[in-house]
Amino acid sequence: MKWFWMRAGRASFGCRWILSVVLVMGVLLGAIAPALATGVFDLPPLQAGANSWVIDRAEAISRINENQLNSDFQELAAATGNEVRLVTIRRLDYDTTIDSFADELFATWYPTPEAQANQTLLVLDTLTNNVAIRRGEAASSLLTDAIADSVVAESVAIPLREGGKYNEAFLLVKDRLVAVLSGQPDPGPPAEKVTLSVESTFAEAEEADTKSSALWVIGLLAIATIVPMATYFLYVGFSSN
Repeated sequence: MKWFWMRAGRASFGCRWILSVVLVMGVLLGAIAPALATGVFDLPPLQAGANSWVIDRAEAISRINENQLNSDFQELAAATGNEVRLVTIRRLDYDTTIDSFADELFATWYPTPEAQANQTLLVLDTLTNNVAIRRGEAASSLLTDAIADSVVAESVAIPLREGGKYNEAFLLVKDRLVAVLSGQPDPGPPAEKVTLSVESTFAEAEEADTKSSALWVIGLLAIATIVPMATYFLYVGFSSN
């Protein structure tokens, strides 16, 4: 009888221990999805005049092209006072749209109309390939609504529809913004070579991201299940000996 209660006590302890581990793993799994998203305050704090032009959190731009973008935007700011910043992120927080994210980021980095005046901000979410552009009052006198809409809908969207060509897209954006904000004629959007389904391009990006997240979840669930059970059986085995 004493042996029975000892075994029962060990089993009860083991069950409680396994339950505790599973609960902890559940909390960790619940934190994975938000951790993959990017919020405004996950980005470095910037302000007008800061010597930082490209924030590539999605790692969508090659190092060579990022250096070229930084150099050209630096020259633009020095020559005209107009500043351009490009931001890429992998995904947005839940219930956040690319437009609300761009609005909040623009207001956070440039909190007053004076600070916003000569600023242009372009944000890209690589999960959906959605893009938003924001600019201050002085920049808007050169970068009109029509040109800004064309930058988003053509200069960015066309290379992405042709196979996710992020580097090409940002170089085209840079050429247009630098020209227009320097008071030169707009070079215009690129010609679309092949008509592809935008929907399929976006779906593939989302599907790839979803599969990656699912693999993480499955792996962690396997660890949360196997490790506690193996530990418990080893504990019981040694105790019985």
